[in-house]
Amino acid sequence: MTLVDLSPGMLAVSKTLNPELEHIEGDMRTVRLGRLFDAVFIHDAIMYLTTESDLRQAIKTAFVHCRPGGAALFAPECVRETFQASTDHGGNDGNGRSMRYLEWDYDPDPADTTYTCDFAYMLREGDEVRVEYDHHVVGLFARDQWLQFIRDAGFEPHMIPFIHSEVQGSEIYLGIKNSG
Repeated sequence: MTLVDLSPGMLAVSKTLNPELEHIEGDMRTVRLGRLFDAVFIHDAIMYLTTESDLRQAIKTAFVHCRPGGAALFAPECVRETFQASTDHGGNDGNGRSMRYLEWDYDPDPADTTYTCDFAYMLREGDEVRVEYDHHVVGLFARDQWLQFIRDAGFEPHMIPFIHSEVQGSEIYLGIKNSG
């Protein structure tokens, strides 16, 4: 398995969790490894692509790296048809440390290809509490766009409902590269 990420910080974290795997710094839109794989998986990081052009590039990159008969799996958190404004919260307690968060997802402009995800974090260490804020603008594309972009890259496209007790209304997209 080869792991690719644009962020050196994320790669460093991954290397501590997966020291036996190959890690490469690269952009999912443009990286070219010069190798073919049986499968390419782009998880929810694909949500950070907010334009049609960027999404098409990432899907094409997956195609370039799939061997004939191989598959690419794309796992957006939601698509236009399944997006719902929402809030979520949670957190954990540790040894002298705790964290609580509030997540707020909303779409300020339903006519574009993005939505907004804001996070507020309360971090407690001993008796000290600090608050951090994190703002994300992420991509939101229609189901037909996903299928068309996958087809345009050269894959045979498939939409697969993702059924999980903790995730509502998600779907994943599979592209199969023709073996001929």
